[in-house]
Amino acid sequence: MLNLVLFGPPGAGKGTQSKKLIDKYGLIHLSTGDLLRAEIAEGTELGLEAKKLMDHGKLVPDEVVIGMISHKLDANKDAKGFIFDGFPRTVTQAEELDELLNSKGAPICCMIALEVNDNELEHRLLLRGKDSGRSDDANPEVIRKRIKEYNDKTAPVADFYKGQSKFNSINGIGSVDEIFAAICAIVEKYLK
Repeated sequence: MLNLVLFGPPGAGKGTQSKKLIDKYGLIHLSTGDLLRAEIAEGTELGLEAKKLMDHGKLVPDEVVIGMISHKLDANKDAKGFIFDGFPRTVTQAEELDELLNSKGAPICCMIALEVNDNELEHRLLLRGKDSGRSDDANPEVIRKRIKEYNDKTAPVADFYKGQSKFNSINGIGSVDEIFAAICAIVEKYLK
């Protein structure tokens, strides 16, 4: 099973590249935001618990998110693999994800980090904001805060995977196809 973490700051191109990876390798996209919405829509126990917390403006605890991931893995036992996008965001989450995946005999194979400088990220997010209507992509101050939050809290997750020799860095600036070719070169190493 090919399980990979697609990593990078907001605007790095994770969504675009995830779609291409899904098409080429038959992987399942595992976005925690999508999972939360699906569990809530299905009215599952985990979804109801998450909704109650979110309705009170609280973050959904890691154990609830890990439970949702476990549920998704169990529902797709025959999957070729999963792309983890937007998770893990902290070292604690990475450790919990490792524990879960190892218990299922399907560990993370690699992390692929899309490296893009802050100025380019801000430019991309402002452009995306014009098309998407997302308010968090239309305000330069909010964008800078999101990038800082990523740099301060999420970037250390890369060190966790470096320690396991699973970290791979890709230049996230270039054409979509050039970046995808670089990602595929890494994926192919892990498929062998």
